[in-house]
Amino acid sequence: MKELSLHILDLVENSFRAKAKKVRISILEDTRENRLELIIEDDGEGMDEETLQRVRDPFFSGQNKKVGMGIPLLDQLTKQCQGSLEIFSEKGKGTTVRATFPRDSLDLPPLGKLADTLFVIMVSHPEVELEFIHRIDDCQWLFNSKEIEKELGLTGENRSVFLPAIREWMEHQEETLKGGIGGENK
Repeated sequence: MKELSLHILDLVENSFRAKAKKVRISILEDTRENRLELIIEDDGEGMDEETLQRVRDPFFSGQNKKVGMGIPLLDQLTKQCQGSLEIFSEKGKGTTVRATFPRDSLDLPPLGKLADTLFVIMVSHPEVELEFIHRIDDCQWLFNSKEIEKELGLTGENRSVFLPAIREWMEHQEETLKGGIGGENK
């Protein structure tokens, strides 16, 4: 995958297939420590020990599809970058995937258009609570999809009216963080 945002989308889709009601995406960048951490946490069905041991195998899928390439591709990328991939899961309690990379690795793909990825996730699964944080040193962008819906009074009837504004807000937040202006944004 050419962008980390595509890895995020793939991992979150796994969470949806595992019937998650809440997904937390964290991107934590520390320029002083030269580290980027990508963490996807969900409250889905989780994996048993056997599935957890086999999940990095590209020819294995614990879900209703023939093969699962998302985790194996992320595993390969972390190794290529001299990073690490940790997966924690417990049946009935959810899964956490943590990928850590050196920020200056030549093999680390760009983050890509996070706003687009997050917007697609939020619109395609409005029933799921999406928490997001992207922190670069002391600047951060964060939001919770259910808090946004509550603040705007989103319902099925008026949802489409607000979607362009939400997308524009996401794009602005992403650009603000990338530009180093940062601050805590809700």
